[in-house]
Amino acid sequence: MNESTHNSETADPAAPTVPADPAAGDIADGVRRGLDPRAIPLQRVVGRIVTACVSLPLAAAVAVAWAAGGPPPAVVAAVVSGWAVITGVLGWWLHRWAALHHRYASYTVNAEDIEIRSGVVWRKSISVPRSRVQHTDVSQGPLERRYGLGTLGIYTAGTGYAKVSLDGLEHETALRIRDHLLPPAGADAV
Repeated sequence: MNESTHNSETADPAAPTVPADPAAGDIADGVRRGLDPRAIPLQRVVGRIVTACVSLPLAAAVAVAWAAGGPPPAVVAAVVSGWAVITGVLGWWLHRWAALHHRYASYTVNAEDIEIRSGVVWRKSISVPRSRVQHTDVSQGPLERRYGLGTLGIYTAGTGYAKVSLDGLEHETALRIRDHLLPPAGADAV
């Protein structure tokens, strides 16, 4: 596997990619493709869940401290204001991050390998030769299933990047890539 990381200040902007649906032709056509656009609303839902998981316990702690008559009202007001700002900024950032991540994530499948590019601030490009693939899997969590998406997992020999994941793929596309990366029928993958 080849892996390179670039600082976003020196890397070129993301090159245009074709739509994520390669259904019309061979999956291994060497065309750079973006992730499925449904990955953006999925990541935004995940961002809302994370925001709630961070915000609600903080709000409960503030409410318990205030109900217990602990800090003076001015301190409670300052803490509540801080909580509201943190919750708002976190929610806004996670909402915005979904589109940024999608913009800079892409993949290319050809006869010899799969290349995965990602990263908003620190960009990386990972190339996994088919000859190094030990096995693959496609998984779907409940939210991914709702959006018709899946995550392709590629397992390779070695310790660095022994598992490479590509999420945000249309489920059928992930299955087609998985099937392409598997060795031909009757060949021994070891």
